[in-house]
Parts: sequence; C-alpha cells; structure tokens
Amino acid sequence: MERVIGLGGPFIKANDPKGLAAWYEKHLGISFKGATYTDWPVTNNAGSNKPGYNVLSFFKSDSDYFAPSEKQVMVNFIVKDLFALIGVLKAEGVTIIGEPLDEAYGKFGWILDPEGNKIELWEPPDSQ
Repeated sequence: MERVIGLGGPFIKANDPKGLAAWYEKHLGISFKGATYTDWPVTNNAGSNKPGYNVLSFFKSDSDYFAPSEKQVMVNFIVKDLFALIGVLKAEGVTIIGEPLDEAYGKFGWILDPEGNKIELWEPPDSQ
C-alpha cells in the first residue's frame, strides 16, 4: 500500500497571518493575492500536472486547527486511498485525531506523531 506520495505543504501559526503573507510576497516573491495561503500545482517528472497542490498557509496563532498539538507548524502530506491508510495506521497504533472528512476539495485525516506533531493527510480529488 502506498502511503505518503507528496508534500501538501507547511501550515504555520502566525500572530498576523495577512501581514506575514504580505512579507513573504514582498521579500520572497510568493504571490498570496491578498489571502493567507498560496498554492502551486503538483507535477510529475515530465512536468505534467498531478492531482493536488503544494500549499503554504498561515493560520492565526490562536487557531485550534492544529489541536491537540501545541506546535506552531503542521505538515500536510498527499496520500492515496486515505480511508484505507487511516485503517492501517490505526491498526499500527498510530494516534488518529477525529474522523476523516470527505469534502469537495479532497479527503482529510489527521494523526499525531510520537512528539505530538499533528499531521494532516490529504487525498486530493481526482478532478484536480
């Protein structure tokens, strides 16, 4: 069974997410277009687009989206067959956070690593 097949991206807590996005845009040339996240298409070795995006996203410092982790960063990994993978991870004793979701923009599940870092697992929709 394939597990992680790509990096969805880092999610970072910030005191001023819009201000930090503006700083990244000004100094690093990363276009946020007024938002607190940006994305780039995922491509294969030949340069063709694959399902998914690489995302850089800033969250308010008091966001509970990373809970129960108290860390300032959460990583999103692209996976195949999320629901099956969650079942395997659960059987392996990995801490599963909440129930997986099936949304229009993909399937999502969350786990904790041994140091308490929350990890978001994302299966992009086939239509991307």
